[in-house]
Amino acid sequence: MTPRRELRLNAFQMAAPSHNWAGLWRHPRDTQADYNTLSWWTDLAQTAERGFLDGLFIADVFGLYDVYAGNGDAALLAGAQAPNADPVLAVSAMAHVTRHLGFGITSNLTYDHPFQFARRFTTLDHLTGGRLGWNIVTGYLDSGARGMGLPVSRDHDQRYEAAEDFMAAVYKLWEGSWEDGAVVRDRAAGVFTRPDKVHRVVHDGPYYKVDARHLAEPSPQRTPVLYQAGTSERGVRFAGRHAESVFLNGPTKPAAAKAVRSVREAAREAGRDPYDVLTFLGATVIVAPTSAEARDLRDEYRSYIDASGQLALVSGWTGIDLSGLSLDDPLAFRRTNAIRSTVENLTRAERPTLVRDLLDFTPAGARAAVVVGSANEVADELLSWVDETDVDGFNLVRTVMPESLDAVVNLLVPELQARGVFKTAYREGTLREKLFSGRGAHLADSHPGAGFRRKR
Repeated sequence: MTPRRELRLNAFQMAAPSHNWAGLWRHPRDTQADYNTLSWWTDLAQTAERGFLDGLFIADVFGLYDVYAGNGDAALLAGAQAPNADPVLAVSAMAHVTRHLGFGITSNLTYDHPFQFARRFTTLDHLTGGRLGWNIVTGYLDSGARGMGLPVSRDHDQRYEAAEDFMAAVYKLWEGSWEDGAVVRDRAAGVFTRPDKVHRVVHDGPYYKVDARHLAEPSPQRTPVLYQAGTSERGVRFAGRHAESVFLNGPTKPAAAKAVRSVREAAREAGRDPYDVLTFLGATVIVAPTSAEARDLRDEYRSYIDASGQLALVSGWTGIDLSGLSLDDPLAFRRTNAIRSTVENLTRAERPTLVRDLLDFTPAGARAAVVVGSANEVADELLSWVDETDVDGFNLVRTVMPESLDAVVNLLVPELQARGVFKTAYREGTLREKLFSGRGAHLADSHPGAGFRRKR
């Protein structure tokens, strides 16, 4: 029997009062309203590391969910990913109180510039000791575009064209500007950096232009671990070229398996090993000492879901205003400029998705797996998803915090460890070295970013 690959787990978080389940911040045992305090994040990081989780995957969205009813009031009232803080700023503090935990930061490239972005993420890779990952997103909310002085966001496929240009520019900065050994720190000779080993980058792309030396010396990984979320046809091609880890949603095992296959095939077509890309599936997990206790928690939690806030989220994800529909109305397919994979999963399911399905802990409401039970039951179900979809691991969606993460660490992780499918210690080294045994700290030679390295 072929041994299982090591299961991967990330805590899936956001710098907002509610993440994927609007309204749960109102629960009397929940602390998500404290998202804007540093201790909330450092406590979270220490708990995740105690459970040997691979990383803290921090979502972000640039803009306000204002598709529902044509304004952002419902999102603001419910705290549905609003207010929304910058996900970058707490990372160095979390790194200071941990040693191994990785950090996958969602950062929108559309409203950034490669020159300043490259310095920011090189700096964070230094400060985390090489534990940084970047979840590459292009943004889809028109509200964010308007905030940046544009009438609407770029067209879906054009966003990926711009992303290809952005990636070429940052690869040149991260991989090709500073040679190994450029920094010598020679006190006696008074030489900190050898200028002949720091090279000017010239990038003249259709969307971004750079003419400069990279401002920061090479960090432990040079290029951070590259995450990507998006399983539209264009998004999958982008992931096949660039991603080292991909975040997927899939409300059923067949849908998730199809998404995993398409990513692996895209990597193969890009000249890479299909298993050079780790796949993480979103999952809402409610685990308790017994099955009955877990079901009671689910029922308790669901009573705090804010209906209007939840529909504001789904309206934003799909680009479809759900405010005029009744609870028993089905969702109809419509091509939009938002998250196309979410639209397809919700409207092309085996049975019609009703509006009421979005307001409960259902696969449609979660956009992914919902697993409720004892540690033994949850482990069985997660591993069945692994077996049937070929997924590498899960991004664990927060429900009521901190108890949902505490339960994963205290109950689920020991069960997985007892089955020999989850680590009992971290590997040494950078995030890339922890995720990919034997890979090394830098991009694999088969990765297109490696082609921008200066020839030695």
